[in-house]
Amino acid sequence: MSQKIKDYKYEVSIIRLEKAMRVPRELSEQLKGVLSAKRIRELKKDAVNCPVQGKIVPFLQCFVCKNFVRRVRGVVHCRGESLQN
Repeated sequence: MSQKIKDYKYEVSIIRLEKAMRVPRELSEQLKGVLSAKRIRELKKDAVNCPVQGKIVPFLQCFVCKNFVRRVRGVVHCRGESLQN
């Protein structure tokens, strides 16, 4: 009946890693006010195959990206716009 307008271009699955990926320290510091230390530690073990950058990146890097829309049930919704200003 009613059409839903998609606010994202890509649905990217979360990749669960055995060991945490390296995340820049300033990124971790930026997230400390938003997320708990335990949650940051857990999310460092998640990664995504970024359609914009064309490589696997840590989920926390994806989380702070301007293209990040939401994460639902192991899937990240991404706008897919260029990262150039």
